[in-house]
Amino acid sequence: MRKNNYFALFFLLLTGIVFSQSQEKLLHGKVLADGNYVQGINVVNLVNEKSAITDADGEFHILAKEDDLLVLSAINFEYKRKIIASEDLKAEIITIHMVPKTNQLDEVVITEYSNINAVDLGILSKPAKVYTPAERKLKTATDLNLSVGFGAIFSLDPIINAISGRTKNLKNQLKVERKELLIKRFQELYEDDYIINTLKIPSENVKGFQYYAIENAQFIKELNNKNKQMMNFLLGQLATKYIHILSDEK
Repeated sequence: MRKNNYFALFFLLLTGIVFSQSQEKLLHGKVLADGNYVQGINVVNLVNEKSAITDADGEFHILAKEDDLLVLSAINFEYKRKIIASEDLKAEIITIHMVPKTNQLDEVVITEYSNINAVDLGILSKPAKVYTPAERKLKTATDLNLSVGFGAIFSLDPIINAISGRTKNLKNQLKVERKELLIKRFQELYEDDYIINTLKIPSENVKGFQYYAIENAQFIKELNNKNKQMMNFLLGQLATKYIHILSDEK
């Protein structure tokens, strides 16, 4: 009888976790930037793809839930990421600090040892895999074995994470992170002026077009291959289709 009670309690706790993780809330946010002009900053939730723009006071409203990733970007500010925590959902307003861009270059120091790595020193036979933050979290949450000293023990965390929905959230975060990296690479290759003046995309739809482009598998392939000529060709086609979509919505 006691085992049944424990099982029921465990099930209710997990149900509560899953329910709380799936709830979205309209968040009230405010961008602070040490007295700098904070109107017109783009705020995008990369999980549910909702977006907002800050007003003259730097404030915005956007739908989000726990573990969602907000990306804030503007021409005059450094790129900013904000992962929504449970505390943010409870707060009346969340503040996000952004750093203005500067043209000052940091000093670069080059030494004859700068390219030495663990492979050169004979510590590793091949370069170690480098994990992104989202990849590292997912690996930790799904790894059944934990190394302890010279041995390993079996961990129940992956099973609990799978039941509670945390593993699914982490997989979504990984997808979001990869999408975010694609957007960043896109922005490094194509400035807003090119999208507006050459591709004829309205200025208020530049962000939307960027996300539209990286959903195209062929464009992503050429982006990874760094084939600029083919990318330009595909962007021309995508821009034509996107403009038609915008006209249909009107």
